[in-house]
Amino acid sequence: MSVVIGVDVGGTKVVAAEVSAEGEVLRVARRMTPGRRVEVELVEDALTQAVEEVAAGRRVAGVGLAAAGFVDAAGERVMFAPHLPWHGEQVRARLTERWQVPVFLDNDANCAARAETAYGAAVGARDALVVTLGTGIGGAVVLGRQLHRGRNGMAGEFGHMQVVPDGRDCECGGRGCWEQYSSGNALVRLARAALESPGAGGVLLDLADGDPALVDGPMVTEAAAQGDQVALQAFASVGSWLGTGVANLVAAFDPEVVVVGGGVSAAGDLLLEPARAELARSLVGAADRVVPPVIRAAHGPEAGAVGAASMVRDGLGRGARPRRARSRRPRRTR
Repeated sequence: MSVVIGVDVGGTKVVAAEVSAEGEVLRVARRMTPGRRVEVELVEDALTQAVEEVAAGRRVAGVGLAAAGFVDAAGERVMFAPHLPWHGEQVRARLTERWQVPVFLDNDANCAARAETAYGAAVGARDALVVTLGTGIGGAVVLGRQLHRGRNGMAGEFGHMQVVPDGRDCECGGRGCWEQYSSGNALVRLARAALESPGAGGVLLDLADGDPALVDGPMVTEAAAQGDQVALQAFASVGSWLGTGVANLVAAFDPEVVVVGGGVSAAGDLLLEPARAELARSLVGAADRVVPPVIRAAHGPEAGAVGAASMVRDGLGRGARPRRARSRRPRRTR
């Protein structure tokens, strides 16, 4: 039996999943992403380990990569990735050669949009926006039930819209980018800063064993669910900034629905309620129009991997095999 594997390559983690033709996740493997100041081979090693774990010795029909970066229109290269070491890298060809299976490549938010329009929260929507909050912010635009890619294949890079002139420095080299105020990194930064204030305490600090530097995103989510005020305030800020950016996108595209995915979306209404409130407050003409619902992605943090697997099936179904494989099993990591 052959398997189709989708891999979501984020700034902090890799999620590989075996996905059925109905979009069901059957088996998952996770690895940490080595970072953006490392050799590209280290990232590829992490991908290989995750793919091999999911494959478990079975024949692999193809692998889809959902990359957190700017992917060219041909689906060959990652031109730029703020949180990964890929800069113009021939990622698809490199991994096709290494794994000896057909490999397909697209942006992670585009893959999440595939998953949500095919099997999830945006099924049936003609026009939709998908916003993914992880280490940074990704995005995808669906117009007329088609993914809008733009001239270079890079449409939907919402996270690097400037929302604060001369604001915080961003990994992309710019300043004041939206993801500096609404993302997993922003959430953790806000929580750590609050805990470093004199007299700070509470559930979140306990979870971090008294050291603010140990705080991570899942801790903030857990503490907020328990009513910790520092965590709740961090989510209120990140959620409000999410609503600010979404209001600008809705003004531009007027979609039927806005789907929010990525790791931070695991917080659910802790994130989305302040976003909805800010959207209603700041959207131009809100009182005289239908304000689109802002809902959590049905596939949550695994949406990218699910969409990447769907991309493989579509590609193989069209006979668009990126390269004829001599063997269908990924090579072992050295």
